[in-house]
Formats: sequence, C-alpha cells, structure tokens
Amino acid sequence: MLAEYWPVLLFILVAAGLGIALLVIGMLAGPRRPESEKLSPYECGFEAFEDARMRFDVRYYLLAILFIIFDLEIAFLFPWAVVFKQIGIVALIEMALFLLLLVIGFAYVWKKGALEWE
Repeated sequence: MLAEYWPVLLFILVAAGLGIALLVIGMLAGPRRPESEKLSPYECGFEAFEDARMRFDVRYYLLAILFIIFDLEIAFLFPWAVVFKQIGIVALIEMALFLLLLVIGFAYVWKKGALEWE
C-alpha cells in the first residue's frame, strides 16, 4: 500500500530540492550592491509613515474588498457555464436569482457611494 505513495513523495522531494537549489544559486550568483534606496522600507508606493497609529484613508481597502466580492461571482459562473446543458432549467433559475442578488448588492453599494473616488 505504501508503494502507491512513492510518486507523491518523489514529487515533494523534487519540488523541495528544486526550490532550495534555486534559492542557493540565487544567493551565490546574485549581485550584492546594497544602496540606501534598496534597503529602505517600501510602503505601497508611499513614503514610510512616521507613526504607526497615524490615521489613513480606508477607501482604497473598501474598494478592493468590493472588487473581490463582485469578482468572485465569476468563480461561480464558469463551472455553471461549462455544464449548462446538463443541469436544466432549475439551475438557470437558481443562477438568475444569484445574479439578481449580486445586482441588488451592487446597486446598494453604488447608491451608498462606496465606488466614488474623490
């Protein structure tokens, strides 16, 4: 029974070995020219904040979360579209209700102004 797991173990060993080998080769062969710009902290294109408790605008994060929420419906639409002919009219109605709920949520977010950027 353990013989069936040898390909999986071999795959894990090869993947780990390759990963470690690439890291070691990169450390040995890579250039080392530290500069002040390279060693400074990078904060998403902004200069590093002086105080960690400083207030910041959360509109960007709200917009990102909304994008993720409304983009995830694609993950549900692809499998549905692939098997559309086999699942019948009941699944079509269920998907219509799902999309209707998404449109209602999108209209609510739009009406609240969460998609507006000043």
